[in-house]
Amino acid sequence: MSGLTQERAHVSGKAETANAASRPRPILEDLACVSTRDPAARGKFETLLTYPGVHAVIWHRLANWLWSHEWRFLARLTSWLCRFLTNIDIHPGASIGRRFFIDHGAGVVIGETAVVGDDVTIYHGVTLGGVSWSPGRRHPMLEDGVIVGAGAKILGPITVGRNARVGANSVVIESVPRDATVVGIPAKTVQRDAARYAFGGRINLNHHLIPDPVGEAFAALADRVEFLEARLSHLQNKVKGRVDSLPAQSAAAGASEPPRII
Repeated sequence: MSGLTQERAHVSGKAETANAASRPRPILEDLACVSTRDPAARGKFETLLTYPGVHAVIWHRLANWLWSHEWRFLARLTSWLCRFLTNIDIHPGASIGRRFFIDHGAGVVIGETAVVGDDVTIYHGVTLGGVSWSPGRRHPMLEDGVIVGAGAKILGPITVGRNARVGANSVVIESVPRDATVVGIPAKTVQRDAARYAFGGRINLNHHLIPDPVGEAFAALADRVEFLEARLSHLQNKVKGRVDSLPAQSAAAGASEPPRII
């Protein structure tokens, strides 16, 4: 089986999982998972009434069910209503896995052929966008356990690997390895094998604690300049001491020499 065929099979499998996620049980899981990912969550009732990210996921489950059953206009109308009420735009054709959490939610955009795995968390301002007119897959795939920071843009038919993290405001245009952390414009891998769980089994939300390669490079340059300046000062003092001792050495040498007869 070719790589493209395998990828299409994987996407198809994710789509079937997402269609199954339109059932009531996954919706209850979407609600329950909030308490493990948002320290501000105080209870399921409050979460159900006040979290636009939860509302958007519930609306999408309905819109996706309509879309998969060829009720395309009603599906688009449902997704439009969701956007109007929550400021979150999820195309009804997008495949969303179980226990999907959108925190805050404002400005989130998820395109038609995007595929999102299980236990994924994204923050406000995230875009899963397409970059071509291709009739096939043109949006990203987020595998299980991915965390995407606020304002990040993930563009094109790329894959963000299992348990990877995308730093806030990053622009991702290439596939990301599993368990990696990427940051920047364009995004680069700055950390591998990041720990996913912390705090008694709850998800590790420290996706902002990422290395700063540019800052580290400037710090290294500053340290090097400081070292070279200290070295130069030492050499200058050493040369100055030798220059200051030259007149005394010349006088001593002149006194010890016998007079010359011309």
